[in-house]
Amino acid sequence: MTATGKDRDVLARTLWGEARGEGLRGQIAIAWTIRNRVNDGRAKSWWGEGYAGVCQAPYQFSCWNKNDPNFTYICGNKLIPASEFARAHAAADQVIAGSAPDPTGGATHYYATTMPKAPLWAAKAKQTLKLGHHVFFKDVQ
Repeated sequence: MTATGKDRDVLARTLWGEARGEGLRGQIAIAWTIRNRVNDGRAKSWWGEGYAGVCQAPYQFSCWNKNDPNFTYICGNKLIPASEFARAHAAADQVIAGSAPDPTGGATHYYATTMPKAPLWAAKAKQTLKLGHHVFFKDVQ
């Protein structure tokens, strides 16, 4: 799939909103989870189409929910700090280009360990990675 400028920008904004405190390695892992959804084969009917479509699909990434405190930043109403946004763009570029390997082992899901409890789907899924404050999964039912 060819990524557009919008795909790159929306992916970087999503990485900042979901993992701004994780550093480049953690943002790359989140970006691979998104790329795995883009390339899943069900993209048009399930996840959304392309990086922007997957990132902005309703209720998939909480930073795009209007009640999320990060939403005002990622939608452009407030400025994301330049150095943080540059790191998110670097992660997005590496994953889109395929120059960074997938550390998640094909994960299509993750959750933040800062959540009060794990989501129900995690109990039956295969955990592939724990990195920073995120746990990654594939084979989610």
